[in-house]
Amino acid sequence: MTVLITGATGLIGSRLVGILAESGFSIRALVRDIEKAKRIINSPVEFVRGDMNDPDALKKGLRGCRYLFHLAADYRLWVPDPAAMNRTNVEGTRQIMTMAMEAGVERIVYTSSVCVLGCGKNGTPADENTASTAADMISPYKKTKFHAEKIVMDMVREKGLPAVTVNPSTPVGPGDSRPTPTGAMILNTARDGGRFYADTGLNVGHVDDIALGHLLALRKGRIGERYILGGDNISLKELFAMTALAAGKPGPVFKVPHAVMFSAGFAGELVARLGLVKNPVLTMDSVRMAAKKMYYSSAKAEKKLGYTHRPAEEAVKDAVRWFREQGMLQD
Repeated sequence: MTVLITGATGLIGSRLVGILAESGFSIRALVRDIEKAKRIINSPVEFVRGDMNDPDALKKGLRGCRYLFHLAADYRLWVPDPAAMNRTNVEGTRQIMTMAMEAGVERIVYTSSVCVLGCGKNGTPADENTASTAADMISPYKKTKFHAEKIVMDMVREKGLPAVTVNPSTPVGPGDSRPTPTGAMILNTARDGGRFYADTGLNVGHVDDIALGHLLALRKGRIGERYILGGDNISLKELFAMTALAAGKPGPVFKVPHAVMFSAGFAGELVARLGLVKNPVLTMDSVRMAAKKMYYSSAKAEKKLGYTHRPAEEAVKDAVRWFREQGMLQD
């Protein structure tokens, strides 16, 4: 059973590779840098050099594959050139889905995001049916993921694309080598205790649970359906407190008013546009997102796929432990 994975060096993808290897799959991975990929992935994998904008590499990667896991995406909260993100996330998805059909791929798991869904009212968890529109998408990343998922769903309906969609929430845990924006927030909090926090909330899932959910979607998911793969709904203050406790640091103390956060977001974008920093800690988009509690329910995946998740506290502890083991967090 040969499977192609895009995004195999990402947080979820790298954990999924190990799960698939243990399950007896023959794995092929599309990666930009093979030597870097070998440092991240320890499982037996056939590497294909290329990216989502390289049709020859996609064709080579898909040749003879029975399954496709498409996880690759340009995930950044700050992007000076949204067009580049669109090429990867939207047009790259369109291209690989078309080529997968041409290659006769039997089944596809497409990794979307909970960010394409609407938010529940008054902090209630959203589910797969919570409506949203393109106008609701705040950041370039959210916009591109919204349009990419629509492409997949339209191709399922109009062309018979054999795709199941999963919508991960916020993955936390070991293996966050880049790190992701959330991983960077946890790492910084583990370093200083996260004294300042915003009145917002998010859904935190252990990355290994979310990765396993991808395999469950391959085996049990229904074509054309989407499944939220998440964990616990917690406030940002709770996340910072869990992280500080795991790192042996003082916890959060000061709640930052949204008005102050908007000023900080404006300043963050300004210094980024001036080229003084590459990835600002806060942007206007991230502040706007923090105005809503991004809570979600994995009940459908639990019922239909047999998905389970461990407590958010365990995910945070594993992330902090991994950062320390990698020398990214000094005591």
